[in-house]
Amino acid sequence: MTEAVDDMRYLTFALAKGRLAYKTLELLEKIGITCEEMKDKDSRKLIFVNEALRLKFFLAKGSDVPTYVEYGAADIGVVGSDTILEENRRVYEVLDLGFGKCRMCVCGPASAKELLQHHELIRVASKYPKIAKDYFYNHKHQTVDIIKLNGSVELGPIVGLSDVIVDIVETGSTLHENGLAVLEEICPLSARMIVNQVSMKMEAQRIKELLQSLKENL
Repeated sequence: MTEAVDDMRYLTFALAKGRLAYKTLELLEKIGITCEEMKDKDSRKLIFVNEALRLKFFLAKGSDVPTYVEYGAADIGVVGSDTILEENRRVYEVLDLGFGKCRMCVCGPASAKELLQHHELIRVASKYPKIAKDYFYNHKHQTVDIIKLNGSVELGPIVGLSDVIVDIVETGSTLHENGLAVLEEICPLSARMIVNQVSMKMEAQRIKELLQSLKENL
């Protein structure tokens, strides 16, 4: 049996840094997959290994996770569905993990609701230009000028840079405090598991068993 395990290739997981990674590790522990090395807050390591199960883990910036998975540097990734939609990589989305729930919305001052009813040209600020473009062009058939921001997009309408914003909304308290509101909901979001297309074929059995165990514990 030991030889068989030694012959197995490692399955590599790329986890989005932060809350999603911790929640994922908690979930994996429920199905008997642990990685003690990752719990060491002072560790400078980049790759963490569970030798017994032939698994490797690494933490990455959320927006990079789909890239690592598409190119096969990771077999499996866990990241928010907002990132999957925005990055639009060639990966299989296999499981909704049910945590990290929030919504992608069009937000702005109440007065901007009127602008969304008519198909006039408006300015939209967002960290998610692809999602914004897809929503306005393909769903609303409204031509918009999309401005990419990397920081607090709520500033857009407040300082007159944009009419509305497209952003993630969890509680809506930041919007409320700044005189903004959700005007339209684009889609619900949550943490998802993605798999490399080649790995899905080559490691079908191991990945299916993993997914089955996770589903039973969700």
